Amino acid sequence: MQFRISLHSAAAPPPDAVALLWQHLGSEREEVFFEQTGADITAQTGEDAPVSMTSDERAEIGRRRVLDLICEVCEQAPELRSDWYAVSSKR
Repeated sequence: MQFRISLHSAAAPPPDAVALLWQHLGSEREEVFFEQTGADITAQTGEDAPVSMTSDERAEIGRRRVLDLICEVCEQAPELRSDWYAVSSKR
């Protein structure tokens, strides 16, 4: 599944917040692949959720996985705040 990491409008992030995240995130982390695409970052996860789940349930599991990785990166980098970022499904 593909997800888009963008700036969260309610958090008032600095203009370079996505670039800062990209510097710390890299192109792959725990089998999730990332690519900087303009003002956003695209995340690609594997399809490891059971097929008996609805597509919305699988999307939420993948979105949560990406968000958890962002939170881990932000905890290790004092110049980043996880509430600057929003993760949405790319359909």
